[in-house]
Amino acid sequence: MQRPPAASLPDGPGVYLFYGADDRVLYIGKAKSLRKRIANYFAEELPARTRFMVSEAERLDWIVTDGEVDALMLEYTLVQKHQPRFNIKLRDDKSFPYLAITRYQEWPRVMVMRGKRRKGVQYFGPYAHAYAIRQTRDLLLRTFPIRSCTDSKFKSHESLGRPCLLFHIERCAGPCVGEVDTETYAAAVDGLAAFLDGDRADLTAYLRSEMQGAADRMEYEHAARLRDQLASVEKALQRQELVSSRPETFDLIAIEDDDLEAAVVVLNVTRGRLTGRKASVLDKVEDVAPGQLIEIVLGQTYGAERPPRLVLLSEAPSDPDLWAEWLTWRRSSGVELRVPARGTKRRLLDTAQANAREEFARHRLKRASDHNARARALRSLQEHLGLDTAPLRIECYDISTIQGSDTVGSMVVFEDGLPKKSEYRRFKIKGLTGQDDFAAMEEVLRRRFAAYVVDRDRPVEDRGKFAYAPSLVVIDGGAGQLGRAVKVLDEFQLDIPVAGLAKRLEEVYQPGRGEPLVIPRGEDALYLLQSVRDEAHRFAVTYHRRLRSKRMVDSILDGVPGVGEKRKRQLLRRFGSLKRLRNATFDEIAEVVPARVATDVMAALGSTDGGRGQ
Repeated sequence: MQRPPAASLPDGPGVYLFYGADDRVLYIGKAKSLRKRIANYFAEELPARTRFMVSEAERLDWIVTDGEVDALMLEYTLVQKHQPRFNIKLRDDKSFPYLAITRYQEWPRVMVMRGKRRKGVQYFGPYAHAYAIRQTRDLLLRTFPIRSCTDSKFKSHESLGRPCLLFHIERCAGPCVGEVDTETYAAAVDGLAAFLDGDRADLTAYLRSEMQGAADRMEYEHAARLRDQLASVEKALQRQELVSSRPETFDLIAIEDDDLEAAVVVLNVTRGRLTGRKASVLDKVEDVAPGQLIEIVLGQTYGAERPPRLVLLSEAPSDPDLWAEWLTWRRSSGVELRVPARGTKRRLLDTAQANAREEFARHRLKRASDHNARARALRSLQEHLGLDTAPLRIECYDISTIQGSDTVGSMVVFEDGLPKKSEYRRFKIKGLTGQDDFAAMEEVLRRRFAAYVVDRDRPVEDRGKFAYAPSLVVIDGGAGQLGRAVKVLDEFQLDIPVAGLAKRLEEVYQPGRGEPLVIPRGEDALYLLQSVRDEAHRFAVTYHRRLRSKRMVDSILDGVPGVGEKRKRQLLRRFGSLKRLRNATFDEIAEVVPARVATDVMAALGSTDGGRGQ
């Protein structure tokens, strides 16, 4: 499409829309200045995905707003309406269950609900598992005996004039047969809602007081019922993990991502207890920085529900004031956004981050473990790279270093599309001074294929694990790294396909091909290549960090009385890094080495331990 004249674009806040050939909305964005923002889409250098979106667009339209917050509101509304192809959208791996109370009914019902929210229904959650909600609901019905039956069952017993079993076991007050008046029933509904909303201390104190009073009056049967209700409430409380010593209410949002997708985890803490967890997968159809990704998550999370007063984030949005103002509008009262750096909230955010990593790994593993998906990925990779056969054994290599220090290489193996960790290898670079990733890659490949050439000529029973040639060699890098790989394979006269995957634009480099190959987003071939590359990178970085930590520990502990090579290894194995060793208490170090030695170790580290002997 043609770039619109700059003079025609308003220099103020608003929303812009790119339309495709069929007049469908391709992308919707907001801007502080429409003129400046839209001009960026017609620059010479654009990210590959943005360039593709602009090339698909046929026309551009915009809507001017009174301010940035108005633009943000309008953007959310239009994205929900049009669902543009190139806008990032959260997609749940599943529909998360909520515990809901149907407030719109004469006799409200408590039930587990999924899917789109309904008017007149009060929701609590979401929760990770439906069975956990049902157990909590069943425990609470002894204290708050409101109905959980379907409307048809309610009407059936109403016409029969006989209550169901739940009435007889005291888990329903029997509104279908007039056993409870509307005021008493409404009080039970409000009590359940207050409990689920976090107001627990008053309830347990009230039940305990009533139980004691009934016992003092020698109303032992009533006291026993109150005792059972109190036990049910306390058991329900135990199912909600206590995460804060103070009765605070806040959300935690953490993201784990790669270039194509991201996992988002939102943890809900109500009055100090973990009351909800929602995990979603985000498809990154545009290039975004971490702060922009957080903004998208905030918009899509709280566009549909009311935010709490405090939201803890793993990354700050690019414009915190704007988003705080928008969230305040959504809540109708003040909302604070914070990225905690230390203390209890930082540890809670680390827990949320660990949840996001687990969710992301589970999502990718779910795809990778599917045999049909793996077969499709291998066939797709064969077609895109022009291989004679599907690459049943893929080896990928990566280099990790910091300014030439502790340079290491990694080799990971995927067989039939799955990692084969028993075949992974690490390489400590020996013949290199200074930083030269190309030379380091060449050394790693030369050592690997020299071992292969030796092993392949041995009897089968004497062969080592390097004896099998890969169907495809993947190099983490572009044309330079690929050139070194080709050089090594030519040296050993090996006819093995090789490709380089560059991180920046996920371009694939192949020998003899002038232009890099761009595999379309969403193709299984690209996903498989990225999985192999990311695993090689992780394996290399892990080894590099271990060597660096060992070197730093060695240099600091050299000369400490009573610390030899064995105790250095023990300390490194126990604490993992110099940072953790520095932060360790005297008692923690004394668990590994004798107390006298622990004192000398802390002195060498320059630690001041206020927890000695505690």
